[in-house]
Amino acid sequence: MDILLPILVIGGMGLVFGALLAIAAKAFAVKVDERVPKILNSLPGANCGGCGFAGCSAYADAIVKGEAKVNCCPVGGKAVADKISAIMGVESGEISRRFARVMCSGTPECAKSKFIYNGPQDCHSAAKLGGGWKACSYGCLGLGSCTKVCPSGAMTLKDGVAVVDRSKCIACGMCAKECPKGVIELVDAYAAYAVSCSSRDKGKTVRAFCSTGCIGCGICAKNCLADAITVENNIARIDPKKCVNCGMCAEKCPQKVIKFAPIPQEESLNEFVRV
Repeated sequence: MDILLPILVIGGMGLVFGALLAIAAKAFAVKVDERVPKILNSLPGANCGGCGFAGCSAYADAIVKGEAKVNCCPVGGKAVADKISAIMGVESGEISRRFARVMCSGTPECAKSKFIYNGPQDCHSAAKLGGGWKACSYGCLGLGSCTKVCPSGAMTLKDGVAVVDRSKCIACGMCAKECPKGVIELVDAYAAYAVSCSSRDKGKTVRAFCSTGCIGCGICAKNCLADAITVENNIARIDPKKCVNCGMCAEKCPQKVIKFAPIPQEESLNEFVRV
Protein backbone atom coordinates (compact mmCIF):
# COMPACT_ATOMS: atom_id res chain seq x y z
CA MET A 1 0.00 0.00 0.00
CA ASP A 2 2.90 2.35 0.79
CA ILE A 3 4.29 1.78 -2.73
CA LEU A 4 0.94 1.87 -4.54
CA LEU A 5 0.03 5.41 -3.42
CA PRO A 6 3.15 7.14 -4.90
CA ILE A 7 2.63 5.22 -8.15
CA LEU A 8 -0.97 6.39 -8.39
CA VAL A 9 0.02 9.97 -7.60
CA ILE A 10 2.80 10.04 -10.21
CA GLY A 11 0.55 8.37 -12.77
CA GLY A 12 -2.21 10.88 -12.11
CA MET A 13 0.20 13.79 -12.45
CA GLY A 14 1.41 12.36 -15.75
CA LEU A 15 -2.13 12.21 -17.09
CA VAL A 16 -2.87 15.76 -15.98
CA PHE A 17 0.33 17.20 -17.44
CA GLY A 18 -0.17 15.24 -20.66
CA ALA A 19 -3.67 16.64 -21.05
CA LEU A 20 -2.39 20.17 -20.38
CA LEU A 21 0.35 19.79 -23.00
CA ALA A 22 -2.19 18.52 -25.54
CA ILE A 23 -4.44 21.50 -24.87
CA ALA A 24 -1.50 23.92 -25.08
CA ALA A 25 -0.34 22.38 -28.35
CA LYS A 26 -3.73 23.01 -29.92
CA ALA A 27 -4.13 26.46 -28.38
CA PHE A 28 -0.72 27.75 -29.44
CA ALA A 29 -0.34 25.81 -32.68
CA VAL A 30 0.99 27.87 -35.59
CA LYS A 31 -1.22 27.43 -38.60
CA VAL A 32 0.73 26.40 -41.70
CA ASP A 33 -0.52 27.47 -45.09
CA GLU A 34 -1.55 24.28 -46.90
CA ARG A 35 0.43 25.43 -49.93
CA VAL A 36 3.75 25.18 -48.06
CA PRO A 37 3.86 21.37 -47.79
CA LYS A 38 2.64 21.08 -51.40
CA ILE A 39 5.45 23.31 -52.61
CA LEU A 40 7.98 21.53 -50.40
CA ASN A 41 6.90 18.21 -51.87
CA SER A 42 7.41 19.61 -55.38
CA LEU A 43 10.96 20.75 -54.65
CA PRO A 44 13.86 18.30 -55.25
CA GLY A 45 14.97 18.32 -51.60
CA ALA A 46 18.58 19.19 -52.35
CA ASN A 47 18.71 21.89 -49.65
CA CYS A 48 21.63 23.38 -51.55
CA GLY A 49 20.83 27.05 -50.98
CA GLY A 50 21.02 27.81 -54.70
CA CYS A 51 17.66 29.59 -54.48
CA GLY A 52 19.12 32.09 -52.03
CA PHE A 53 17.44 30.59 -48.95
CA ALA A 54 18.70 28.26 -46.22
CA GLY A 55 16.96 25.23 -47.72
CA CYS A 56 13.88 23.95 -49.51
CA SER A 57 11.63 24.50 -46.48
CA ALA A 58 12.71 28.13 -46.10
CA TYR A 59 12.23 28.67 -49.83
CA ALA A 60 8.72 27.18 -49.73
CA ASP A 61 7.77 29.51 -46.86
CA ALA A 62 9.20 32.50 -48.72
CA ILE A 63 7.17 31.70 -51.85
CA VAL A 64 3.90 31.55 -49.93
CA LYS A 65 4.73 34.80 -48.12
CA GLY A 66 5.42 36.50 -51.43
CA GLU A 67 9.10 36.98 -50.63
CA ALA A 68 10.44 34.75 -53.43
CA LYS A 69 9.63 33.93 -57.04
CA VAL A 70 8.47 30.46 -58.05
CA ASN A 71 11.34 29.91 -60.48
CA CYS A 72 14.37 30.30 -58.19
CA CYS A 73 15.21 26.60 -57.78
CA PRO A 74 18.26 25.90 -59.99
CA VAL A 75 18.05 22.18 -59.34
CA GLY A 76 14.44 21.63 -60.36
CA GLY A 77 14.48 24.04 -63.27
CA LYS A 78 11.38 24.64 -65.36
CA ALA A 79 9.64 21.39 -64.37
CA VAL A 80 9.60 22.34 -60.68
CA ALA A 81 8.80 25.99 -61.42
CA ASP A 82 5.74 24.90 -63.39
CA LYS A 83 4.51 22.74 -60.50
CA ILE A 84 4.95 25.54 -57.98
CA SER A 85 3.34 28.11 -60.27
CA ALA A 86 0.29 25.84 -60.56
CA ILE A 87 0.05 25.65 -56.77
CA MET A 88 0.42 29.41 -56.40
CA GLY A 89 -1.76 30.26 -59.40
CA VAL A 90 0.88 32.41 -61.11
CA GLU A 91 3.06 32.26 -64.21
CA SER A 92 6.40 30.49 -63.77
CA GLY A 93 8.24 32.86 -66.10
CA GLU A 94 11.27 32.17 -68.26
CA ILE A 95 14.07 30.10 -66.74
CA SER A 96 17.64 30.07 -67.97
CA ARG A 97 19.57 26.90 -67.27
CA ARG A 98 22.94 27.63 -65.65
CA PHE A 99 26.14 25.76 -64.91
CA ALA A 100 29.26 26.27 -62.85
CA ARG A 101 32.44 27.02 -64.73
CA VAL A 102 36.03 27.22 -63.47
CA MET A 103 37.69 30.39 -64.76
CA CYS A 104 41.26 29.12 -64.60
CA SER A 105 43.50 27.11 -66.92
CA GLY A 106 46.59 27.19 -64.74
CA THR A 107 47.73 23.58 -64.59
CA PRO A 108 51.09 22.90 -62.91
CA GLU A 109 52.71 22.78 -66.36
CA CYS A 110 51.43 26.26 -67.21
CA ALA A 111 51.39 28.12 -63.91
CA LYS A 112 54.50 28.91 -61.90
CA SER A 113 54.75 28.29 -58.15
CA LYS A 114 56.10 30.51 -55.37
CA PHE A 115 56.88 27.66 -53.00
CA ILE A 116 56.21 23.98 -52.31
CA TYR A 117 53.09 23.45 -50.24
CA ASN A 118 52.98 20.49 -47.84
CA GLY A 119 50.07 21.56 -45.63
CA PRO A 120 46.48 20.30 -45.28
CA GLN A 121 44.93 19.33 -48.60
CA ASP A 122 42.34 22.07 -48.43
CA CYS A 123 42.08 25.23 -50.54
CA HIS A 124 41.21 27.43 -47.58
CA SER A 125 44.26 26.31 -45.62
CA ALA A 126 46.55 26.85 -48.60
CA ALA A 127 45.06 30.27 -49.37
CA LYS A 128 45.97 31.49 -45.88
CA LEU A 129 49.65 31.15 -46.77
CA GLY A 130 50.16 34.21 -48.91
CA GLY A 131 47.23 33.35 -51.11
CA GLY A 132 48.61 29.91 -51.93
CA TRP A 133 51.70 28.61 -53.69
CA LYS A 134 50.75 29.76 -57.19
CA ALA A 135 52.54 32.84 -58.44
CA CYS A 136 49.24 33.98 -59.92
CA SER A 137 47.17 35.17 -56.98
CA TYR A 138 43.97 34.44 -58.90
CA GLY A 139 44.68 30.82 -59.82
CA CYS A 140 42.79 27.67 -58.82
CA LEU A 141 44.67 25.91 -56.03
CA GLY A 142 43.38 22.51 -57.12
CA LEU A 143 43.01 20.92 -53.68
CA GLY A 144 39.37 20.07 -54.23
CA SER A 145 37.46 22.02 -51.59
CA CYS A 146 34.79 22.57 -54.24
CA THR A 147 34.56 18.85 -55.00
CA LYS A 148 33.84 18.10 -51.34
CA VAL A 149 30.77 20.34 -51.18
CA CYS A 150 29.31 19.52 -54.61
CA PRO A 151 26.08 17.57 -53.92
CA SER A 152 25.81 16.11 -57.43
CA GLY A 153 29.37 14.92 -58.03
CA ALA A 154 29.87 17.39 -60.89
CA MET A 155 33.17 18.79 -59.60
CA THR A 156 36.41 16.86 -60.09
CA LEU A 157 40.11 17.64 -60.33
CA LYS A 158 42.09 17.27 -63.54
CA ASP A 159 45.75 18.22 -63.95
CA GLY A 160 45.67 20.24 -60.74
CA VAL A 161 42.63 22.34 -61.67
CA ALA A 162 38.94 21.88 -60.83
CA VAL A 163 36.67 20.94 -63.74
CA VAL A 164 32.88 20.75 -64.07
CA ASP A 165 30.80 17.99 -65.64
CA ARG A 166 27.89 19.92 -67.14
CA SER A 167 25.72 16.83 -67.37
CA LYS A 168 25.80 16.56 -63.57
CA CYS A 169 25.92 20.21 -62.51
CA ILE A 170 22.73 21.45 -60.83
CA ALA A 171 23.86 25.09 -60.57
CA CYS A 172 23.42 25.19 -56.80
CA GLY A 173 26.42 27.53 -56.50
CA MET A 174 27.94 25.72 -53.51
CA CYS A 175 31.28 25.29 -55.30
CA ALA A 176 31.45 29.01 -56.08
CA LYS A 177 30.74 29.89 -52.45
CA GLU A 178 33.38 27.43 -51.24
CA CYS A 179 36.21 28.57 -53.55
CA PRO A 180 38.50 30.94 -51.60
CA LYS A 181 40.00 32.26 -54.85
CA GLY A 182 36.68 33.12 -56.48
CA VAL A 183 37.49 31.39 -59.77
CA ILE A 184 34.17 29.52 -60.08
CA GLU A 185 31.23 31.29 -61.67
CA LEU A 186 27.70 30.33 -62.67
CA VAL A 187 27.19 30.90 -66.39
CA ASP A 188 24.22 30.54 -68.72
CA ALA A 189 23.83 27.14 -70.32
CA TYR A 190 23.95 28.50 -73.84
CA ALA A 191 27.38 30.06 -73.26
CA ALA A 192 29.68 27.60 -74.98
CA TYR A 193 32.75 29.86 -74.87
CA ALA A 194 34.28 31.56 -71.85
CA VAL A 195 37.58 33.12 -70.85
CA SER A 196 39.09 30.51 -68.53
CA CYS A 197 41.05 32.99 -66.45
CA SER A 198 40.29 35.29 -63.52
CA SER A 199 43.49 37.33 -63.35
CA ARG A 200 43.24 41.11 -63.19
CA ASP A 201 46.99 41.56 -63.51
CA LYS A 202 48.48 43.33 -66.51
CA GLY A 203 49.64 41.28 -69.46
CA LYS A 204 53.33 41.43 -68.60
CA THR A 205 52.70 40.05 -65.12
CA VAL A 206 50.36 37.37 -66.40
CA ARG A 207 52.94 36.17 -68.93
CA ALA A 208 55.53 35.91 -66.16
CA PHE A 209 53.24 33.75 -64.01
CA CYS A 210 51.14 31.65 -66.40
CA SER A 211 51.42 30.65 -70.04
CA THR A 212 47.64 30.29 -70.43
CA GLY A 213 46.41 33.43 -68.68
CA CYS A 214 44.47 36.26 -70.31
CA ILE A 215 46.77 39.20 -71.07
CA GLY A 216 43.97 41.61 -71.96
CA CYS A 217 45.31 42.19 -75.47
CA GLY A 218 41.83 42.65 -76.94
CA ILE A 219 42.44 40.54 -80.05
CA CYS A 220 39.36 38.47 -79.24
CA ALA A 221 37.20 41.58 -79.01
CA LYS A 222 38.49 42.93 -82.31
CA ASN A 223 37.66 39.67 -84.07
CA CYS A 224 34.29 39.04 -82.41
CA LEU A 225 31.59 39.02 -85.09
CA ALA A 226 28.82 39.74 -82.58
CA ASP A 227 30.49 42.48 -80.53
CA ALA A 228 30.09 40.23 -77.49
CA ILE A 229 33.53 40.71 -75.93
CA THR A 230 34.87 43.55 -73.83
CA VAL A 231 38.14 43.97 -71.95
CA GLU A 232 37.83 45.35 -68.45
CA ASN A 233 40.35 45.29 -65.61
CA ASN A 234 42.89 43.63 -67.90
CA ILE A 235 40.69 40.63 -68.67
CA ALA A 236 38.35 39.78 -71.53
CA ARG A 237 34.70 39.03 -70.81
CA ILE A 238 32.17 37.38 -73.13
CA ASP A 239 28.55 38.45 -72.94
CA PRO A 240 26.58 35.18 -73.33
CA LYS A 241 23.49 37.07 -74.47
CA LYS A 242 25.37 38.43 -77.47
CA CYS A 243 27.70 35.50 -78.18
CA VAL A 244 26.72 33.40 -81.20
CA ASN A 245 29.22 30.64 -80.36
CA CYS A 246 31.11 31.06 -83.63
CA GLY A 247 34.44 30.26 -81.96
CA MET A 248 36.36 33.06 -83.69
CA CYS A 249 37.60 34.41 -80.35
CA ALA A 250 39.03 31.06 -79.31
CA GLU A 251 40.74 30.69 -82.67
CA LYS A 252 42.37 34.13 -82.52
CA CYS A 253 43.33 34.17 -78.82
CA PRO A 254 47.17 34.10 -78.63
CA GLN A 255 47.07 32.61 -75.13
CA LYS A 256 44.45 29.96 -76.02
CA VAL A 257 42.64 30.86 -72.80
CA ILE A 258 39.17 30.99 -74.36
CA LYS A 259 37.76 27.50 -73.88
CA PHE A 260 34.84 25.69 -75.47
CA ALA A 261 32.40 23.66 -73.38
CA PRO A 262 29.67 21.69 -75.20
CA ILE A 263 26.13 22.80 -74.49
CA PRO A 264 24.28 19.69 -73.24
CA GLN A 265 20.80 19.03 -74.53
CA GLU A 266 18.07 19.55 -71.94
CA GLU A 267 16.96 15.93 -72.18
CA SER A 268 20.49 14.73 -71.38
CA LEU A 269 20.73 16.61 -68.07
CA ASN A 270 20.67 14.39 -65.02
CA GLU A 271 17.83 14.97 -62.57
CA PHE A 272 18.79 15.60 -58.96
CA VAL A 273 15.99 13.69 -57.26
CA ARG A 274 14.80 13.62 -53.67
CA VAL A 275 16.37 10.73 -51.73
